[in-house]
Amino acid sequence: AGRRRGGGKGEQDLKTLGSILTHRVALTGIAILLQLGVLAVAMTMFSQYFIPLYWCATLLSLAAVLWIVSSSTTNSGYKIAWIILILSLPVLGGVLYLLSRGNRFTPSMRRRLQRMEHSMEEALKEDCCWETVAARSGVAAGAQARYLERYAHCPAYSDSKVTYYPVGDACFQPMLEALRSAEKYIFIEYFIIQPGEFWGAVLDILKEKAVAGVDVRVIYDDIGCVFTLPSHYDKELERFGIKCRNFNRFVPVVSSLMNNRDHRKIMAVDGKVVFTGGVNLADEYINRKERFGHWKDSAIRIEGPAAWSMTVMFLTMWAFTTGKQERIQEIKPQDVAVFPETGWVQPYTDCPWDDEPVGETVYLNLFNRAKRYIYITTPYLIIDEVMNTALVNAAKAGVDVRIITPHIPDKKTVFQMTRAHYEPLIRGGVRIYEYTPGFVHGKNVAVDDRWGTVGSVNLDYRSLFLHFENGALLMDDPAVLDIKKDFLETLEQCREWTLEDCRNVPWPQRLVRSILRIFSPLL
Repeated sequence: AGRRRGGGKGEQDLKTLGSILTHRVALTGIAILLQLGVLAVAMTMFSQYFIPLYWCATLLSLAAVLWIVSSSTTNSGYKIAWIILILSLPVLGGVLYLLSRGNRFTPSMRRRLQRMEHSMEEALKEDCCWETVAARSGVAAGAQARYLERYAHCPAYSDSKVTYYPVGDACFQPMLEALRSAEKYIFIEYFIIQPGEFWGAVLDILKEKAVAGVDVRVIYDDIGCVFTLPSHYDKELERFGIKCRNFNRFVPVVSSLMNNRDHRKIMAVDGKVVFTGGVNLADEYINRKERFGHWKDSAIRIEGPAAWSMTVMFLTMWAFTTGKQERIQEIKPQDVAVFPETGWVQPYTDCPWDDEPVGETVYLNLFNRAKRYIYITTPYLIIDEVMNTALVNAAKAGVDVRIITPHIPDKKTVFQMTRAHYEPLIRGGVRIYEYTPGFVHGKNVAVDDRWGTVGSVNLDYRSLFLHFENGALLMDDPAVLDIKKDFLETLEQCREWTLEDCRNVPWPQRLVRSILRIFSPLL
């Protein structure tokens, strides 16, 4: 019997090892290693030409540096990181740059992106009203609305209701209730979906609605779900009548396109109600499963005409993934409830391929308009010099600038990069706090009781420059005060970080943090 039990355990271990080795991440890693191996073999075969090849590679690296310096659209943090890497490794650095930067677009992708932007503009152009925003709420509000209308094709709305949820637990039941109320369509787009109580409850409703004839569609990010869903989960959902696309499928090829992920969070019901924020469809986001202490997240519910804007965002992304044009206007709801005497809410989206950093610009505009306070909640604090300068300048001008980050990290290297950015901010007058009960995942900003934003955009290079993101800008909306209230209550569970804390670390760790800060744009 003992031998049988031991044999059973051994068989189980073998199965576990087999599942790891056959997982698509492992297979992709093997394929990439094979590609690098072929390159190494080729270099060995032509070793007699090493010197001319070396000088050719060096000239290519020099050309890459000149190209980087002359680029007007590349973020300065990326420029510095790449230049240091290329000059340190003149052969390998130049090759890596060409591999990672030379295949951002294919003609087909460019055409799809152009159709995506055109569809957004056509579907929402009648709602654009930045002049009205300026007339009612002032020039600054009008300028902000105009920016998002012009560069993201996203209008502002004054007749929509915003409900703020300070933790993921609080939005769980409202989400289910909204899904149950669906009569025509349900559109869901998330970075992470993981089987469990949260997704199980959502999926049960999606199945029922699909059987009842409701148009149910799901988009999930393939890398975001690489460890949470089977490789062809989209086919499994389609067996239930749920249309599904997995964004930018993970393939075993060295490509910078794998960096561009769909990090958006959108749940849209009938074009009348939408949810967005930091919450993904997995149990840790509603604290049904503990991973890094208490999970502090946030979300908002938008009801009214503004919900249509975020519905259009989903439909244009769906068209991008399918390559087929959507008849968007045909499903626009006509009997939408309106909520007078609310503030302005302006849903927005950010695409990494159009050289317009919408997410970062929204943040910078808010920081630069602050007169009294800036309250920020973010899971990662990995920012460039432009944002660092904006925050420090605000603090030096007497603005109360405070930032809450996690105390228990989800990724140790990213956590060290976040802490590496503390010292220059604190030295400039910014106050930084860590949430001691666990991990903060909300991405919120509140400014002067007037301005706010909630969405999927982290304060890191990936969110600001590499991912598809979305959020909602709030101007004179009551929900801004809810964000502020949540921030101040959360501060009571935080520990403030000081300059002494930043400097009182062993010198090897300080060295590592300095290196990580330099190369953080590439990680």
